[in-house]
Amino acid sequence: MPIVDIDDAAQCLSGLIDRALAGEDVVIARAGKPVVCLVPVESVKANRRFGALKGSVRIADHFDASQGEST
Repeated sequence: MPIVDIDDAAQCLSGLIDRALAGEDVVIARAGKPVVCLVPVESVKANRRFGALKGSVRIADHFDASQGEST
């Protein structure tokens, strides 16, 4: 896992991104101390199915009734 100084990372960010996309964890350091790790974002596939909760959610009849008046 390479450790790259923040100034060097700013100049070669595109290359570091390519390395991260290739599966390599890249650590960026400030003053010699690691501060962040550059890793690829995993895409999340949405498995949404409309109507999947049908019948499992119940809304009370008085859900939108007023709470009464304050004095």
